[in-house]
Amino acid sequence: MSVLENWDHWKSFLGDRLNQAEGQGLNKGVVSDVAYQIGGYLAEQVEPKNEQERLLADLWSVADEEEQHAIANMMVKLVHNNGTRE
Repeated sequence: MSVLENWDHWKSFLGDRLNQAEGQGLNKGVVSDVAYQIGGYLAEQVEPKNEQERLLADLWSVADEEEQHAIANMMVKLVHNNGTRE
């Protein structure tokens, strides 16, 4: 099963990546920029696999750049300390 097919697995996956980034000393601004880039990639290249991803994709599609940055930052907050390696 793809990590994208289950919302809880997706959040855990993102949480793990966030914990790794923080462990490597990446600052909040870099993490935020990477989250924004990932959000853009997912919105353009990946079909949503569940209701939560569909909602995020729909919100992303109507958001301007500033709002997309806000969505990305909220996702970072949502998964912070949500990974398996805390």
